[in-house]
Amino acid sequence: MNNNFLGLGTAAIGRPQYINIRQESTTEFSLTTFQQKGIAVLDDAYNRGIRYFDTAPGYGMAEQLLLDWVITKNDPSIEVATKWGYTYVANFDPTAAQHEIKEHSLKKLNEQWTISKKLLPFLSTYQIHSATFETGVLDNENILNRLAELKNKYGLLMGISTTGANQVAVIKKALDVEVGGIPLFDTFQVTYNLLDQNLSTIAKEMLAQNKRLIIKEALANGRIFPNDQFPHYEHLYTTLATLAKKYDVGIDAIALRFCIDSIAPYKVLSGAANELHLSENSKATHFKLEAKDIAALKEMSISSDTYWTERKLLAWN
Repeated sequence: MNNNFLGLGTAAIGRPQYINIRQESTTEFSLTTFQQKGIAVLDDAYNRGIRYFDTAPGYGMAEQLLLDWVITKNDPSIEVATKWGYTYVANFDPTAAQHEIKEHSLKKLNEQWTISKKLLPFLSTYQIHSATFETGVLDNENILNRLAELKNKYGLLMGISTTGANQVAVIKKALDVEVGGIPLFDTFQVTYNLLDQNLSTIAKEMLAQNKRLIIKEALANGRIFPNDQFPHYEHLYTTLATLAKKYDVGIDAIALRFCIDSIAPYKVLSGAANELHLSENSKATHFKLEAKDIAALKEMSISSDTYWTERKLLAWN
């Protein structure tokens, strides 16, 4: 099985809640059971040929879970990416009012690096978690110099993840960041899916600069699945159902494959919370979309402003 295009994002196996439409379970939360399920998903991903794993301290236990797991594999083909900038504060309480705190400070970078560096030698990529103009992180010379130091000392790829309607503007600024006359950022983890296709306006330029594109939220936080809350997506639902039948896969596989075929990313992240979801996601690597189907799906795009306004209304589930 060739899962070269697919990576595993670990947010869903590291904390009991995430911004999404559907709630996984209403049963009482057990930390031990949750941890065991997380390990099972990592094992399943590995057995399916996935070798790229993305994590962050803000994902609850995910970074530590991955650290403990990757050591047992001792496989140099495994590639781990992590981030800094968010702290998980919900203490695995599904009813918590606040789940994470964002802080783009040099202190936070150094604090989180002391843990993240334990992922070496599997750690290939270190990223600013959700770089924005508001935090000023891309203008902070002390932070940029420290990231360049880590990049050079440990042979890391340095990157950012982005969130929000102005993703492309943030990417353009990051592409211009240099330390000592050398571009700092090599990888960009960006939201791209059937609804928000704004990344396509700059993707070719990024690839021409030999930058890695890592696609996150390829399933639009569940909005690609038929839902009464979003009757304005009826045409999308119908189109996806038709293509799912044509290729004999699930809607999720169509959405993931669209990202692969339309934009040539380095990886598309599955955010699977269990082995069943991962099994269905993996079917995206078993086929290619015809050009006419890619064109039809490109017509499903909405404005980034609309996409992110709608996303902000989604609850933690």
